[in-house]
Amino acid sequence: MNDVFPTPKPMWRRLSWFWAAFWLLMLAVSVQESLWMGHLQVWRPLVDTGSSAIAATVLAIVQIRRADRLSRLLNQPIRWFLRLWAWMPLQFVAFVTGMYALRLAVYALAGQRYRHGPWPAVLTYEVTSFLLYFTLFSGIHFGLRSYRAWVDERLVAERQVSLARQIQLAQLTQQLQPHFLFNALNTISSLIHSDPDSADRLLTRLATLLRATTDASQRPEQPLADELALLRAYAAIMTQRFADRVRITWDIDPAAHDCHVPTLALQPLLENCFHHVVERRMAPTHIAIRGTCREGRLDIEIEDDGDLQQVPERRGVGLGNLAQRLQSLHGGEARLDLRVRAGGGLIVGVSLPCAH
Repeated sequence: MNDVFPTPKPMWRRLSWFWAAFWLLMLAVSVQESLWMGHLQVWRPLVDTGSSAIAATVLAIVQIRRADRLSRLLNQPIRWFLRLWAWMPLQFVAFVTGMYALRLAVYALAGQRYRHGPWPAVLTYEVTSFLLYFTLFSGIHFGLRSYRAWVDERLVAERQVSLARQIQLAQLTQQLQPHFLFNALNTISSLIHSDPDSADRLLTRLATLLRATTDASQRPEQPLADELALLRAYAAIMTQRFADRVRITWDIDPAAHDCHVPTLALQPLLENCFHHVVERRMAPTHIAIRGTCREGRLDIEIEDDGDLQQVPERRGVGLGNLAQRLQSLHGGEARLDLRVRAGGGLIVGVSLPCAH
């Protein structure tokens, strides 16, 4: 999991620049205030503010290390703060002791005496400052950790949804193979003895289609141009068998070629035309395949002029499979519509966002 989602450490490294900038600003303000009051010994405010910065940095590091063990309590803010604040009195003593020890030591090395007000007044001031600092730091600390946890959970959830979607697409794709293979092999078998050369060419095209079916789980979408190449291969297989009973026309907007569609989405639609119309009637059948791209949407229609006078109440394997794949890939932004053609026949329309 850590290889996929970054740990909080990089976040703290980025924030360290803001921490350093804050204390540099505090140093500049202290020096400016000292000069404004007529104190020309610049090193004194540097020592005073620098010791505070060092003590505060050590305290921040301790707090971050302690909070690493409290991640499980982020959804319980009160317990998180109580656990983090449990050692606050001891940390205050360590903070003040370390800060003033640094000041006394540096002043002693400089041959100077560090002067401060009465200890009760000093401690009152330091307690107030420490509580304010500790409260602000704890609040910011909790907010950053909560945000980091929320981002990690969202990424995990998105990855799980993506994996589930890939598994679903793989299962749906596998459902296509037996149904499609049966129809294609049945067509080729009828030509083996009467026209071996044609059967051989169709077997090559079938191999191409089966390879595309196998790869569909790894490539759930592809450009319409590639999808149409597969569809034309399938059409060639089927029209070879029904050469005198079917005519297919193609009207595809060149602007739609780059739009992505589910891999092998159109083949089941054309297969339905042959299975439910061409195979069941002796009259010639005209199948029209249209594709347009307007205002960011791709619309595809496959129309036959069969004898159907009403929309089927139930969808077959191919249509049901395609509807699920569209839902999995695009949710409510894609739709599959069926309507009766004027004069008889069926028009199957697919509408989805034109993504490149």
